[in-house]
Amino acid sequence: MPSLQARARRISHRLRMLYGEATGRERLPALDELVCTILSQNTNDANRDRAFLALKEALPTWEAVRDAAPGEVIRAIRPAGLAQQKGPRIQEALRRITNERGRLDLEFLQVQSAEESRKWLRSLPGVGPKTASIVMLFALGHAAFPVDTHIYRVTQRLGLRPAHQSYEAAHVHLARLFEPQWYAADHLNLIRLGREVCQARRPKCTECPLCRMCPVGRATSRRARQA
Repeated sequence: MPSLQARARRISHRLRMLYGEATGRERLPALDELVCTILSQNTNDANRDRAFLALKEALPTWEAVRDAAPGEVIRAIRPAGLAQQKGPRIQEALRRITNERGRLDLEFLQVQSAEESRKWLRSLPGVGPKTASIVMLFALGHAAFPVDTHIYRVTQRLGLRPAHQSYEAAHVHLARLFEPQWYAADHLNLIRLGREVCQARRPKCTECPLCRMCPVGRATSRRARQA
């Protein structure tokens, strides 16, 4: 039985052969990435992008967002959903950064260690392990493996993590299995697999490129043959 790390790297290689190695993701300044990721919580990419653009149009600078009336921010980001929670979190995070750094800028985290950057980001309101990891990986150039709902589901079905492992523990566990040089590609490719094939309610196991590597996929295929 191959080790979990070996299996994870075989899966990584298979998905890169299928979907590609490029991240396919525009690099944003760290502060933009932070706000964008808070907006992305519990919504889809299209709604996140609509809310982000609306916020930038209504309040063109982060200082303006920070100092705006709460209702103005909430109205702008309404397309992302949960605006009553996300608006105050964004403003509080911007105020916290200003108070601690004297200005709105997160680029200083690039020269800190990954663990120092993670700890600093996690101290901000509304920033959990996924949000911190996304900012680290895609904006700051630190090695981090963000785990969203698709990755959490897919890696359980693939047998790469324990079924009842917490999201926080999954970030640490999966980062040890995958190779840092492929974190960005693996993150995006697993999400794509989860959206298009390994869906929450009706996974398309017979169409899955990882079916032979997946305990759930193999069991589903056996049942289909026996039916």
